[in-house]
Amino acid sequence: MLKEDGSWWIAIGAIVAALVLAFLVDRAFSRRAGRLADAVTRGHVSRETATRLRFVRRVIYAVILLVGVGIALSQFRGIDKIATSLLASGVVAAAIIGFAARQTLANFVAGVMLAVTQPLRVGDWVTFEDHYGLVEDVRLNYTILRSGETRVVIPNERLAAGVLKNDTLRVDVVGLDVAVWLPPAGDAERAAALLREESGAGVSVAETVPWGVRLAVGGGPVAAADRAAAEADLRARCHARLREAGLLEGFAGPDRS
Repeated sequence: MLKEDGSWWIAIGAIVAALVLAFLVDRAFSRRAGRLADAVTRGHVSRETATRLRFVRRVIYAVILLVGVGIALSQFRGIDKIATSLLASGVVAAAIIGFAARQTLANFVAGVMLAVTQPLRVGDWVTFEDHYGLVEDVRLNYTILRSGETRVVIPNERLAAGVLKNDTLRVDVVGLDVAVWLPPAGDAERAAALLREESGAGVSVAETVPWGVRLAVGGGPVAAADRAAAEADLRARCHARLREAGLLEGFAGPDRS
């Protein structure tokens, strides 16, 4: 039941006003975000600022809607009684609501932490679990990672608790790191010397197992966006050089049987 005859229109007006205001604010932030994206590309605005502004935009949008809904609900007489009852049994209500919304709240809190501490920013190239790509957006509950033509959606709670490798946290270029295998009886010292000459970077024996020897070959630096192609090219050149020198003969790889 409404408190007064005109309360119905006040409730509707509050919701409509909240929707319109939230839409206008979101559009204003969207236009500003486009200009910021161009500025980030030209290096005028830091990625930290761009990431925080995106997060603030979504928080403001959510707050405006909540305030509008709250004003609308306040026009109903039964709401204050419900609120009183909830306050009287606050512990039980908090436990129920907290349990039901634990995942959502955890992702939101993790999103706030990511926006403040910024282990990753919009435009960074990162590796998370088996995914490597460009951070496209950091939202309230999840982060979008663009890997090739695929978008990977990662819950913020999982991202905040996991191990993240950020290649562009300090600089926008990355070094190359590829693995090249030799047969068990291969001349690792000679192979390393050839690969140093080929790559122009460091080469080390990273692992020795019954089926072969793994050499870690460095290279670069290159732009983060070109890393996959550059590593593929380096790996192909290293294998061609070793094959030409006869150092890959008899290599069958690990036995998967």
